[in-house]
Amino acid sequence: MKRDLYFSKPIMNAAGLLGFSPDLRGLPNLGGLDARTFGAFVTNPISLRPRAPAAHPAVIKFPGGFLLHSGLPNPGLAAVVKKHAARWNRADLPIIVHLMADRPEETQHMVRMLEGIENVMAVELGFAPLLSDDILLLNLEMCVGELPLIFSLPADQILRLGPRLIEGGAAAVSMSYPRGALMREGKPVTGRLFGRSQFPRSLEIVCSAAMIGIPIIGSGGIWTEQDAADMLSAGAMAVEMGASLWLPREASA
Repeated sequence: MKRDLYFSKPIMNAAGLLGFSPDLRGLPNLGGLDARTFGAFVTNPISLRPRAPAAHPAVIKFPGGFLLHSGLPNPGLAAVVKKHAARWNRADLPIIVHLMADRPEETQHMVRMLEGIENVMAVELGFAPLLSDDILLLNLEMCVGELPLIFSLPADQILRLGPRLIEGGAAAVSMSYPRGALMREGKPVTGRLFGRSQFPRSLEIVCSAAMIGIPIIGSGGIWTEQDAADMLSAGAMAVEMGASLWLPREASA
């Protein structure tokens, strides 16, 4: 039976910041937003096979945010399910599993593995940079089924490809964090960009997507209760909190 994508409370965390199962104790109150009142929990990104950390992981601050280069380490889906599936089913929050979806055949296998886990509400599919639209559309064709699919896309793909994904059966799109590069010890380091400075651009994308009927989960620069309210008012069906949940204490690691 196909499950519906519905948020009783439209606030949640973004993938990659809070681990593989919910434990929201000790998180800060964020400008009126209490993380313990989230409506869903998004897992760290998970690949089919184990993935090692980047050889030189880094957190590098810049004015208005920071760059994170981690390599997206994880033990692989089978190991995550073995360790966390029971926790997911006991959780007070519905679970959205974020999958690394670069290879459609592997993505299909992972989605089918998750369909039997009761408290998994949806799957969010994330992609490597520069994957073609055809690969994303093939993922949709092969994976549409019982679990709602959320496609995590960069800003330039949301408006161009979003309508085709929704027409093809995707439940929603979400906003992936932009990528960039900074110099460290004379060498460029690439990674995902986080920070409050992203909010105006993120809000504009949500407005544009909502105007053309794309169900969108907003993210990027949401720091306070008012930020979240503004993004929901602009047409987001929900919002994902990112850097405000995990602030680096040092410029690099």
